[in-house]
Amino acid sequence: MQLSPLLQSFVLHFGEMGSRWGINRTVGQMYALLFVANKPLNAEDISAALGFSRSNVSMGLKELDAWNLIRLKHLPGDRRDYFTTPEDVWEIVRTLVEERRKREIEPTLSMLRDILLVKPGSDEEQHAQERMREMHDLIEMLTNWYQDMQKMETERLVHLLKLGTKVYKLYEMKDRLFAAANDRPKKGA
Repeated sequence: MQLSPLLQSFVLHFGEMGSRWGINRTVGQMYALLFVANKPLNAEDISAALGFSRSNVSMGLKELDAWNLIRLKHLPGDRRDYFTTPEDVWEIVRTLVEERRKREIEPTLSMLRDILLVKPGSDEEQHAQERMREMHDLIEMLTNWYQDMQKMETERLVHLLKLGTKVYKLYEMKDRLFAAANDRPKKGA
């Protein structure tokens, strides 16, 4: 399988970005290939297209499977395993965010909760705990917001994202209306 320059550019870039996102370059390239492929690919297809060893591909597929980012397919009359990605890009994003939450955010929240239960032994520890509580509360607030967004239907989530700063402008308008209402003289005064 020969990649066109357009596909090769995407696959190489995704590999480079993957290394910045916490996955290795090989796994990033494999995922990019599976994402843009117009049909499910088997390990030999992936190995040939990317020039990776079969063992490297197998390890990469296991990692992608552990992240719940690929789907196993079987084709009639073929005993090999084929792989693809979910068709819905929103499903992919939701899966990535959820996996990162489980792997990165939850352990941090657990550690912060444990540390905040310890009675501080000095002013320095008291100050440090106050700062950690701020961090804990912010992460927890963002996690709760994320969980609300996860439950939202994709169509509504897209609409909300497209609103962008218009939501903030609504808050500004509300503040102006309340300020104007409070500045009005009271009847009978």
